[in-house]
Amino acid sequence: MIPGERRSLKFGMNSKIKYPIEPMSQLKRLKREFFSRDVLEVAPDLPGKSMIVGLSNGSAGRYMITEVEAYRGIEDRACHACKGRTRRTEIMYHEGGHLYIYLIYGMYWMLNIVTGSENDPQAVLIRGVENYNGPGKLTKSLGIDKSFNGEDLVVSDRMWIEDIGFSPEIKTGPRIGIDYAGEYWKSRPWRYYINNSMA
Repeated sequence: MIPGERRSLKFGMNSKIKYPIEPMSQLKRLKREFFSRDVLEVAPDLPGKSMIVGLSNGSAGRYMITEVEAYRGIEDRACHACKGRTRRTEIMYHEGGHLYIYLIYGMYWMLNIVTGSENDPQAVLIRGVENYNGPGKLTKSLGIDKSFNGEDLVVSDRMWIEDIGFSPEIKTGPRIGIDYAGEYWKSRPWRYYINNSMA
């Protein structure tokens, strides 16, 4: 049992818990080295990891990541960085481990994790976590909004990711909703999800 963790701890919507934040983060929190790799290495390693969304009062929710998509730099026509460095995409040019949050359809916040090295804009879109499938649904349900943009997962006390020692079977497929990127880019098998999580 991890110090500070209750035995009744479970993933998902009923996993609101109370625990001392520091002991948890010191034991299993993912470090900069994990996020500083190429997005095509980081993305398939994220499903099965635990995403912790914490509050300053010590309460937190733990959610297993189930589905992600990789967006790989300026050459990827589905990646925001393909249109150059802008105010919105500036955070993508930072070192891996920061959050990139943007709004679509004027109502849904998208949760992305920047990967790779500085000035090499790549990111992983979190499409699903346990009990919440769909990137807009999960951010709305978990209270993730623009205020999380730029958050550093390596040191943040609001959100971080932990390795819980789970190695699920990972499936791949084309990314969703990117027909505008053209046949080559929309057919890249850069969506990664836990087998059976899409049922």
